[in-house]
Amino acid sequence: MLTAFPNQLVPQDEAARLRTLHLYQIVNTAPEKIFDDYVAWAAQLFNTPISLISFVDDDYVSFKAVAGAEGVPGLPRTESMCSAAILPDVPVVTTDYKAESCQLIKPDVAQAMGLNFYAGSALRMPDGARIGMMAVIGREFRTLSADEESVLVRLADLVSRTVELRFQYLQAQMPAEWEAAQDELSETLDDNAALTRYLSSRNHGINLDDDEVLDLVVRRLNGMEKVLTRRLRDVPQAV
Repeated sequence: MLTAFPNQLVPQDEAARLRTLHLYQIVNTAPEKIFDDYVAWAAQLFNTPISLISFVDDDYVSFKAVAGAEGVPGLPRTESMCSAAILPDVPVVTTDYKAESCQLIKPDVAQAMGLNFYAGSALRMPDGARIGMMAVIGREFRTLSADEESVLVRLADLVSRTVELRFQYLQAQMPAEWEAAQDELSETLDDNAALTRYLSSRNHGINLDDDEVLDLVVRRLNGMEKVLTRRLRDVPQAV
């Protein structure tokens, strides 16, 4: 079932949402390996050619990390599905880029690229603000199963917590510790990607509806969550 969108692209809480987004000082920043690793793993897990992490600003959607469409820094807000995807208070958005599926954006760029599938889960910060999306994008129309939705939501939560961790370290003026945290998280993600490649080769693709595969992936998600929980707990709070 396609998501029901509201009637306007700019939500009523836009001013507060933008304050939260800008608080994290991550829009239009240089690439960071940990976010690149997240999108690479997401593309593997969902068998999609494109995956991205986006931040929805006032009039532009910037891509912090992209797999499969490198060199694309972002899109005007009126042309990016991420702009619409942050609006509903539901964890996952699935759409086919047809005008009748979402009338809030112009799908010209997506259609020119032959894209017919978008699924995303919002990056939700501690105050509840939805500042961007963790999304997987494909050329063939499909839907997500309940298990696939669950994995995508977990991924978006990990990305959100990583954004929070980045902010906490930089606020505490501890850039070296942030680099060390990235290294630890990236090493974990590299191991996850290696497992995913093995499963994909063995099973001719990743099927998250397979209980064995899902269990292995969930274990890896839990491992990432433990690293983030420990790091967030241990980072000194700026005063």
